[in-house]
Amino acid sequence: MAQGLDVDAMLARFRERAAAVKNRPLPPVAGEERAQFIKQAQLDFQDFAMVGDAEGTMEDGVLVLRLDLRPKGT
Repeated sequence: MAQGLDVDAMLARFRERAAAVKNRPLPPVAGEERAQFIKQAQLDFQDFAMVGDAEGTMEDGVLVLRLDLRPKGT
């Protein structure tokens, strides 16, 4: 399966998912449910965006994602 994996396409799908989460409309919920929905959307966006921003390679059949989390300018 790893041999047929298009890493660039996979990363693009994660960027698309991040954009979809960011643009997801808020359902008609209030109170604690609303806060939980917003918190989950923030976590989903963070996770999808981080993977989408990674540099991906295949090394000896292992998918390697490299993501620089250092502050800009360092």
